[in-house]
Amino acid sequence: EKKIFSIYGHYPVIRTALRRKGWVEKKFHFLTKFMLSVDGDGEGVPDNKHAEGKDNQDVALEKADDIHDVMSRLVKNETPYFLWTIKRDVIDYHSLSCDQVLNHYGKTASFTTKIGLCVSMRSLPWYVQANPDTFFPRCYSLCTEGEKQEFLDDFRRTVASSILKWVVSQQSSRSKPRSRREEARESAASSRKVPEGAGSRLMGLSGQCVDVACKVCKAYLGRLEHEDIDLTGDTARDLTEDEWNDLTQQYYSLIQPLESWLRKQCLLKIMKMLLYDFFYVLWASLCQALLNKITSVNPQTEIDGFRNIWIIKPAAKSRGRGGSQPDIVCMNHVEEILELVAAGQPPAKDNKWVVQKYIETPLLIYDTKFDIRQWFLVTDWNPLTIWFYKESYLRFSTQRFSLDKLDSAIHLCNNSIQKHLKNDKDRSPLLPCHNMWTSTRFREYLQKRGRGAVWSSVIYPSMKRAITNTMKVAQDHVEPRKNSFELYGADFILGRDFRPWLIEINSSPTMHASTPVTAQLCAQVQEDTIKVVVDRKADRNCDIGNFELLWRQPAVELPTSQGSDLLVEGIGMRKARKQMPVVASFDSVPPLSDIHPLKQRCPSAMLDLDRGPPLMALHQDLKLRDEKVLPCTLPVHLHRLVERSAKAKSGHRESGGKIELPSCTSQHPDNKAPRPALAKAESNRHSDPNSLHVYPLPSVLPSVKTAEGAPFQPPRPPGLPRALPAPCLVCRGSLPPAGPCKRCRSFCAAVLQGASFVPLGDELGSGLWTP
Repeated sequence: EKKIFSIYGHYPVIRTALRRKGWVEKKFHFLTKFMLSVDGDGEGVPDNKHAEGKDNQDVALEKADDIHDVMSRLVKNETPYFLWTIKRDVIDYHSLSCDQVLNHYGKTASFTTKIGLCVSMRSLPWYVQANPDTFFPRCYSLCTEGEKQEFLDDFRRTVASSILKWVVSQQSSRSKPRSRREEARESAASSRKVPEGAGSRLMGLSGQCVDVACKVCKAYLGRLEHEDIDLTGDTARDLTEDEWNDLTQQYYSLIQPLESWLRKQCLLKIMKMLLYDFFYVLWASLCQALLNKITSVNPQTEIDGFRNIWIIKPAAKSRGRGGSQPDIVCMNHVEEILELVAAGQPPAKDNKWVVQKYIETPLLIYDTKFDIRQWFLVTDWNPLTIWFYKESYLRFSTQRFSLDKLDSAIHLCNNSIQKHLKNDKDRSPLLPCHNMWTSTRFREYLQKRGRGAVWSSVIYPSMKRAITNTMKVAQDHVEPRKNSFELYGADFILGRDFRPWLIEINSSPTMHASTPVTAQLCAQVQEDTIKVVVDRKADRNCDIGNFELLWRQPAVELPTSQGSDLLVEGIGMRKARKQMPVVASFDSVPPLSDIHPLKQRCPSAMLDLDRGPPLMALHQDLKLRDEKVLPCTLPVHLHRLVERSAKAKSGHRESGGKIELPSCTSQHPDNKAPRPALAKAESNRHSDPNSLHVYPLPSVLPSVKTAEGAPFQPPRPPGLPRALPAPCLVCRGSLPPAGPCKRCRSFCAAVLQGASFVPLGDELGSGLWTP
């Protein structure tokens, strides 16, 4: 029944589910040594490496005393038909037969790596009518100079818009009424001593700086409206490099981290001076108007905040790793970002980098950041078939959220990072100690706060759309192997408006039961995956657990080549052939019935003109005349001459050698009525095989008469003047008065001119008279 499976990795749930369905496992004893040397691409690899090695060592040392070990030894030489591996490179992907099932696809780097996902999102509008800026934070690859310049321009534009946001936020904060608790905090903070120079640093935001920021934002809006299409490069440039540096440095002074109470005190002094300043009110209204226009054309204005924080990641990886010192870092100074990329510091010397806009306004639960791990299953790429899992789980950070510190422990929720840290004492006790929630628990949390409908109306459908659009873009890059499937884990972060933002997609997501939440959900999703992949092949209406069909497109025919499929349709045009004039009859043509086609072409049958005709060839020629020969297809006019020549030959034999001139009818193209034609006389036949004679063809035209007694005149081809000779039958050129045709050197149509010929048709195999 081909129910033999093999597992590479620590997947006890998959093993148990298949054994329950009657499958037998084929174990590999070299698995322990291999797994200890594996450095996988999925997030689950570092989480499970130690556990897998220990588990496999125990299996190797365990005595084979149960029934499954006995059956495994019985099938050790059989081919496994179901393979579940921790990564695709464990086995030779292309050596599998078509009936072997594998839980991986090839060439999935277009969406499972950060640089692949970055490039794919840029080409999304070519595949789907959707804007990637609505669900994927803008991202740049720092591998090329062009990408670095685009990132630098984006960073500077964000600096200008952040200044406007700061001005608006300060005006709105002073206009809102404060509670007694806030006033108490401010009074307690005012008792502290303010360091010298702190107020002057925050007060360095001059009116000129705000004017420059407004100018940059107006120029950005003008480019979106194509108002710079007729401007030169120098004119279209917003600011010079010196002006950009001045603006950036003033912005750094504004956002430089300070103590919370110190910042409030400095801002309080600033607002006291500007509260009744009319120009400040005008600035705030102008900044708010510009921000409204930018928000209408840029969906990511809300998540930008005003700190201008960017997250730098290794380009070829699909996860953050490294324990307490991860590869992923957060920065808000462009000089430090470019210096990190160019310095060649580890791991920069081994990996390329991508930089992505950090979501500065995430949705918080009890002042703590979280992300969502969402599973989906792809069972086919042509047609694209996606299954979406209804359950997911939330991963919380161990620290309270704050933008004053750019520590990865605060801003990264990956389990590979948070598992090395302890929960902060200031964090809310309402959060679980294992830092995970199920999506069901999250829906209950929203329901208590009166936002229960947000999950079904905003969060869940938006995640499904993001996954579908991403897979449509990646469809052309993945190897669409049949009998393969793969389970992926997508990471989302929610904004303040509950919109999910896709961060990354992981292949081989972790299935390790590290918490009570993952112990329940990871086991459940593995069992449901087996239901979709194995059970549904036999029964389309079987139970598929919590999976639902997200997308299935019609089958797409694969192109024969990877290049552009260009096709030119039309009808070939050829120059029309000129119609050959019909010649009614020939005069004094030797009987064509004596011309026989060559049965077999060989050297002995060919005539050597230099040495003369061999005797044996001439004897064979005479014998071939009386034997049955193969049929030969002749042109219409030559076929008629053969029939007429045969009649003339038979009449000559019956009359005792006398020449009779029977009349025959011919059809003229201009007249359908029959008219008498010229009878052909046969010359005396010389049967001496040892010699070849040249037969003179005397002109008999003057003595030939028609049935009415009028002398016969050869028909003149239509359209020719009387002074021109008859055309050549081969090339339809004009014949000279004597000799061959000057164009094709042919004698075939020169019989009317009284030329002499030698019958060599059999030896040359041409079926024509040859000079």
